[in-house]
Amino acid sequence: MPKPLDVRSLVREFDLRAKKSLGQNWLVDESALIHIADAADLDAQDLVLEIGPGLGSLTRHLAERAGRVVAVELDGALIPPLHRAVADYPNVSIVQGDILQYPPESLVLSGRYKVVANLPYYITSAVIRHLLEAAVRPALIVLTVQLEVARRITAAPGQMSLLAVSVQFYGRPCIVTRIKAGSFYPVPQVDSAVIRIEPYERPGAEVDDRDWFFAIVKAGFAQKRKQLHNALSAGLARSQAEVAQELERSGIDGRRRAETLTLQEWAALARALGPLSNAIETRFLPEQKRCPVFGAAVLSFARYWR
Repeated sequence: MPKPLDVRSLVREFDLRAKKSLGQNWLVDESALIHIADAADLDAQDLVLEIGPGLGSLTRHLAERAGRVVAVELDGALIPPLHRAVADYPNVSIVQGDILQYPPESLVLSGRYKVVANLPYYITSAVIRHLLEAAVRPALIVLTVQLEVARRITAAPGQMSLLAVSVQFYGRPCIVTRIKAGSFYPVPQVDSAVIRIEPYERPGAEVDDRDWFFAIVKAGFAQKRKQLHNALSAGLARSQAEVAQELERSGIDGRRRAETLTLQEWAALARALGPLSNAIETRFLPEQKRCPVFGAAVLSFARYWR
């Protein structure tokens, strides 16, 4: 186990200021760092892609356990103290840049890798999408995110959201532990949680067209307070009678709301509504070549966390 990193001393020495625009809150609680490293189930054969290493507190724990760590940090001001923090770990490589600009496989140069990240609120959905739609997806994803976001990602039918459907289509998420706000420096306003996402070899629901599947889901959640037959009728520009017929054919009560449906029910609905696909409104169609797996249907799913 590495010696605890004195984050406050590094901050003073390098005259650093946490940047709110980047959501910078550095985890300083050793027990929380150990929980995160434990959640990644690391051994000497593992290659870890760490996103947002900050000052390197977690990086050192990962380097103690994994064979290699590639740490990607956006903030150039943190690179010198980060190099200092991991100077004793030759198995750590530091890359300065925006993770969203790198295909993950280009960083790890390996067919198997795990991801560990401490993500600020504003980038959580984009990074998850970036990882799950990668050409070579990680074997395991361990994320520290805001507690409320973790709850939304892991929600069960009855409290589902577009984000939950989007993540659970590609992997199995679960909350590992909760981290109190006081475990960070500076102290944020809310608690966080550690989640694990285990990507599936195949999607969690059988669909003929993933873009169409997500377009249907987005249409359903666009007016989530409405009953499903009303939301889909508005989103698909079709009469309620026509949509109701397809809902009945798929075995779904049109009076239900989008948050109650399971992945399998969304898949059944997408298959039933397939003949209507040419009539769907433009705002629900995926933009070609922009997001090859999730499509535009998920580009703005952060709007629907609430």
